Amino acid sequence: MGTPRDPTDPAKTPRGGIQMIARFLALGLALVLLVGCAPVVHHPLVPVTPLPTSTPRPIRLPVDDAPHDDLTEWWYYTGHLATADGQHYGFEFVIFQVERQNAPIYYAAHFAITDPQRREFHYDQKSWTLARAPTTFDIGTDSWSMAGDGYTDTLRATMPGYGINLTVSALKPPTFHGKDGVVSFGPAGDSYYYSTTRLAVEGSIDDHGLRRAVRGVAWKDRQWGNFLTVAGGGWDWFSVQLSDGTDLMLFLLRGPLGETSPSYGTLVPADGPSVELQPGAAGVTVTGHWTSPRTHAIYPSGWTLDLPDRRMQLQVQPVLPDQELDTRSSTGQVYWEGEVTIEGQDLGQPVTGQGYVELTGYASSRQ
Repeated sequence: MGTPRDPTDPAKTPRGGIQMIARFLALGLALVLLVGCAPVVHHPLVPVTPLPTSTPRPIRLPVDDAPHDDLTEWWYYTGHLATADGQHYGFEFVIFQVERQNAPIYYAAHFAITDPQRREFHYDQKSWTLARAPTTFDIGTDSWSMAGDGYTDTLRATMPGYGINLTVSALKPPTFHGKDGVVSFGPAGDSYYYSTTRLAVEGSIDDHGLRRAVRGVAWKDRQWGNFLTVAGGGWDWFSVQLSDGTDLMLFLLRGPLGETSPSYGTLVPADGPSVELQPGAAGVTVTGHWTSPRTHAIYPSGWTLDLPDRRMQLQVQPVLPDQELDTRSSTGQVYWEGEVTIEGQDLGQPVTGQGYVELTGYASSRQ
């Protein structure tokens, strides 16, 4: 979702916040939104006045699904839905929560549907404020909501032409990133971060007035903490769910001058614990490009993912080339986040799969 920027001055208040919500809105919330995934772990940070920190504690589930009294957090879902008669849809649904001292709590949410039947991509966005955060995992506004009881999460969202009412339940235990789910940014703060890489989905989708029962698979990212970031660069993030039960999260970071980091990520086998990938263990080769007719940003569009030690090679293709979101009215960012299909080999055996790719920073220089 573009490159995060935080214009707050942490030296002015103990929580590094702003004085007026109007400043939040005028800046389009560009201060916080890192969009969901592991790139946050390694995103370049500039020195800031150290934020208040405490000794990290273990993540406690399901308690930590609920909001926290921290600067920044989000709940992030992407997934793949199918009807009994073979119709297919991809979805993205995310809610961000931003807290700064002396200001109402700010929320922004994005909802997107990839519709291959119509060869169309649609999205919507909302923002709102509350005087205080909910005390349980039950957040949202109007017809957009997320809630969970520790066993299942429910997702509801609507926009012109589409709506979802879904229940998701974990097929694998959560994967904790960093050190037992805690990632340190040094003087810029700390973050808690975990992912549930494979969830079973049941529910319904409304497609232009027709309600269809759906089943499928989804991915959940959950992150919160007292951390601040700045402008510059972006990332390419991949979530992969393969037919042999293997899941893969992989990302590359790009600096302000276009320099690219080695790949980072996590491999989640069908059975057994997750494996942190060492920098450069996976290769990412771009096989095509797409130019947005609206922002004129040039995005990668097609990739080969190689993990030689795993004997894995995957061809990744967007379901639709145009899955760009312009969310400047809620977050100040333009980004590409879209459903992809996958073919290739894992452990030397043929596999297929599905996933999501997120591309940030490509449109920032053209806004």
